[in-house]
Amino acid sequence: MVFTPFWWRRAARNLRPRPPRERAHQDGVMITTESPEAFEEMLWMAFFPRCHDPSVSNLMAAGDSHPAFESFYNLHIRKLLLAEGATRYAAKANYHVARLPYLVRLFPDAKVLIPVRAPAAHVASLMRQHQRFSAGQRKHPRALAFMQRSGHFEFGLDRRPMNLGNSDHVRRIRQAWAAGDEVRGLAVYWDMVYGHLARLLAADAQVRAAALAVRFETLCESPVETLRAVLGHCRLPDSESIVERYAPSVRNPTYYTARFSARDLDVIREETAAAASLWGY
Repeated sequence: MVFTPFWWRRAARNLRPRPPRERAHQDGVMITTESPEAFEEMLWMAFFPRCHDPSVSNLMAAGDSHPAFESFYNLHIRKLLLAEGATRYAAKANYHVARLPYLVRLFPDAKVLIPVRAPAAHVASLMRQHQRFSAGQRKHPRALAFMQRSGHFEFGLDRRPMNLGNSDHVRRIRQAWAAGDEVRGLAVYWDMVYGHLARLLAADAQVRAAALAVRFETLCESPVETLRAVLGHCRLPDSESIVERYAPSVRNPTYYTARFSARDLDVIREETAAAASLWGY
């Protein structure tokens, strides 16, 4: 639906309706053929071929310029809004972490949501997804090709860390992963990503004004208040009905348990201490 919403919609009419099913992550999120998905990354790869190359910085600054991309991207979003009869566009894109100043310059009225989760729980979740996707891609090689084409390198056999301007962090992450030290590699990655975001929010007034950080733990503990804050930040109408519908389903995960040793927890605390303190962990 990213590129040809008109034709996709016509084809979807011929599909047999199916009940919601759990997505591939097996994390309790139910999806249908109408559920949104993160396919925008293909556009970025087409115009920025090295945007997933860990050997170079993937950061994009407010002063960066790519007129051809900027024109295409703007028209692409307008096309989707027209096709859907909509007035708002949501981009679910992990890699925008590296592009926030650039995006805020392109779209000064954009609102940014930054999810953050306690390091140990986040590392456990990432480990679980990487194991699941790696096993699935070994069994079904076409799944790996699909993720590579669609720009998903977060998990699986072609996992790549973002380079947020700190090649030493990237080197340590890749060395840890190559040695099978998943815990240390992901802990260093968490520290790099959230350290970068904390420094960016402190230094960039435009990004800071556009962004709202949403702590996973706060969302689970106080879903009504947190959802109200999110909807208010995004200036979405009819927020109370949305809160009433979705707040009761927000809860801590029960579908897996982190099984870290005492050493694992020491490694996570050691590697994430600097960034974690900036987020109140």
